[in-house]
Amino acid sequence: MAVPAGALLVDALQALLTDRHASPVAVERWERVEPWAVARVWLRRSAAGLPRSVVVKWIPDGQREARTASWRLRTELAALRFLDEDLGAGLAPGVIAADTAARFLVLEDLAPRVPLDQLLRRDGAAAHGERLAAFARARGALSAATAGRAEAYYARRAALGPVDAVADLAGRHAPLQQAAIEHASALGVPLDGRVAHELAAAMGELARPGPFLALSNGDAEANNLLLHATGSADARLIDFEFAGYAHALTDAVCLYVPGPAWLSVGDPTTTGLADQYRRTLACGIPEAEDDRRYGYGLAAACVSWALVRLQRFARLDSRPPGDHSRLQLIATLEAVARTAETYRTLPRLTAWIRRVAVVLRRRWPDADQDFADSARFPPYQARH
Repeated sequence: MAVPAGALLVDALQALLTDRHASPVAVERWERVEPWAVARVWLRRSAAGLPRSVVVKWIPDGQREARTASWRLRTELAALRFLDEDLGAGLAPGVIAADTAARFLVLEDLAPRVPLDQLLRRDGAAAHGERLAAFARARGALSAATAGRAEAYYARRAALGPVDAVADLAGRHAPLQQAAIEHASALGVPLDGRVAHELAAAMGELARPGPFLALSNGDAEANNLLLHATGSADARLIDFEFAGYAHALTDAVCLYVPGPAWLSVGDPTTTGLADQYRRTLACGIPEAEDDRRYGYGLAAACVSWALVRLQRFARLDSRPPGDHSRLQLIATLEAVARTAETYRTLPRLTAWIRRVAVVLRRRWPDADQDFADSARFPPYQARH
């Protein structure tokens, strides 16, 4: 069947919902949520049990790597049904209907919730402390609810098509890390034997998470959390296209280290976000209460992210002075080192990361800034 787009999408949606509800369903209007292949669709009230509006997510006709995109759509479908139907977690939108052959999903409309990152960009982090706390709790709750349930999830996922649980555990960014090490060596900061040994052990922790094995949506950032702009901080996670089981603490990195959108995220240990996350996580993974084990896993996850970001060095080096991505890379490396120091773990890796940051500060004088200056670099300041 051809991939629906525009009027074809409307026709396919009406046909699917009519068939599922044994009653005519008509689309009243729809509104594209740019720039994604997502639309909010209002329905005429003709079928019992259907909401007034739904969200439709699809793969556009002619999209590059369409087979990969189809794989992602099936992954999202499996993850959302697993959370709702198997666990009753109440953490993500429910699936109303799906047509994997036509490559679209019909999801619960979570409006009037809005993405957290929009609120942070508009108002700053200080205005949304409780919403950031809800973000931290939601990340912990996803891991707590899904720990120990990998077999059930992969049974659902395998029913929709082939899946590679080993690749999920490694993470889609893992192949980028070797390039980061090569860049550091070219900058005069090679991995010596002791640092390499510590790095191997840290990556081994992520590859063998034990009780910390839990479902991640694969993109633990503020743009993928929807909540109310005022009043209730009731939150929902979205975007499960890259969902899979991995070390739970990879989902905590976003609280400690800048993600792609931010120059800084502040110190979650002083804002209380770290405690919010950890207490929620421990409800399903009691081992999170062990300081040594928790700190080691968190630091390992942060180091892994630092390498993913460092592999961009050559691209950033070619950009003009003042580019925010240079600031972001240095802030990222230093935040990773600070996190490991807080938990008194991975000392050699921490020193190596700090040396790389020092070299970058010297190479990019425009990025030699004081990130501790909260007036210039407030938490969740956007990267431009």
